[in-house]
Amino acid sequence: MTTTQREASTWAIGVDVGGTKVAAGFVDAHGEIHEHTRVPMNPHGTAEEGLAAVTAAIDELLKLAPDKEAKWRIGICAPGPLDPHTGVVLNPPNVTCWRNYPLAAEIARRYDGSVKLENDAKSAGLAEALWGAGRGYRNVFYTCIGTGIGAGILFDGRIYHGRTGAADEAGHMVIDYHGPVCGCGKKGCIEALASGTSIARKAQARLAQSTGQESAMLELAGGKIEAVTSEMVGRAYAAGDSLAKEILLETVGVITIWLGNIVDLLEPEVIIIGGGVAPMLNRFFGEIRKGLPAWCMNKRCGEIPIVPARYGVESGIAGGAALCSTAGAS
Repeated sequence: MTTTQREASTWAIGVDVGGTKVAAGFVDAHGEIHEHTRVPMNPHGTAEEGLAAVTAAIDELLKLAPDKEAKWRIGICAPGPLDPHTGVVLNPPNVTCWRNYPLAAEIARRYDGSVKLENDAKSAGLAEALWGAGRGYRNVFYTCIGTGIGAGILFDGRIYHGRTGAADEAGHMVIDYHGPVCGCGKKGCIEALASGTSIARKAQARLAQSTGQESAMLELAGGKIEAVTSEMVGRAYAAGDSLAKEILLETVGVITIWLGNIVDLLEPEVIIIGGGVAPMLNRFFGEIRKGLPAWCMNKRCGEIPIVPARYGVESGIAGGAALCSTAGAS
């Protein structure tokens, strides 16, 4: 066995199933991502087409493997709801190709190895706890703020699942029961108020109301209100746009209320914020810390660090591999 093969024997394959793509990568025992691949995914096709996308990503990755004979441990993170105990994808609203689908068993049968399946945000939280911004902390709260809002609760480096594996839908905690209807069906969830989708929708509505007002957001969108995205809101804010600043400060306000509830419920040792919206929120972490005492019974809430995640767009690959780690096994 060569040195490279010996090192690779401690690696795992992390697979990230998303709404439009499947990514896979080799991850070593220190959480470093090596080779990785990406293939398109049709989330609304047949179950077989969905499986084919996953196997295509893994097959492409295995062509790059340093040890062609190795049996690989595979961790898959996917949108929920799913059952991590049985490895079954239940009924994710954005990946309709799978309904009560035994994804872990199908992959294990194909590759003759150990396969674990977990919710994407919880997996990413585990990777942060083991190798990232949560390393060294016993109890971690991780949130992924992007198109939606997901979360992971880690106690002593292990994912908290609850009774059936469905615990920690923190993105669907209600902040304003008079608020907009969330995709989950409830009103005023934090996801409906502070996700990237919500930020974009709010910006579009404000621009429609303020006809004639100049805004960098509209300029970035080529003059089309419906084309404004949350990323454009962040860029406009950086350029000094007052409307973009107003929208982001409102978003930070509701996130602060939400995190106040999280602290009163869990009192984690660290709060980690990741996801596609996180880069534009990083500059507001000071505002969140300053506002937290007003929304917390816990008057020591200011002692809890609020930090950016280590992993960005590759959090799913790292998260999948983290499921295979001995330290993070559950």
